[in-house]
Amino acid sequence: QVQLVESGGGSVQAGGSLRLSCVYSGDAASTYCMGWFRQVPGNEREGLGWIATDGQSNTRQSVKDRFTISKDTAKRILYLKMNNIQPDDNATYSCAALTWCGHLSLMPNYVHTWGQGTVVTVSS
Repeated sequence: QVQLVESGGGSVQAGGSLRLSCVYSGDAASTYCMGWFRQVPGNEREGLGWIATDGQSNTRQSVKDRFTISKDTAKRILYLKMNNIQPDDNATYSCAALTWCGHLSLMPNYVHTWGQGTVVTVSS
């Protein structure tokens, strides 16, 4: 059983920064690849990237220069640092435990557990 709880969303002005957190717990939680997704209303959920148990990470090219995925293994917290946030970043952001760290477009296929999501609202 894996539990994921996100926090850190909120309102931010364009050009600002936010750091989202995802606390993961459960006996097997540390064995999973961990990923971040976002979903804009009316659109499909988009995988932003993942970080493997060994620390390797992969981030979607469209956000790679602004978003960073990291984790604190000891604290069991996954992070998504977002810089230079833009209006297009308006979305609900979710973390997930993945059964495989693979191609970013396939991320939804490998979700074991979802977090509840946290909303990011960008004002211009």
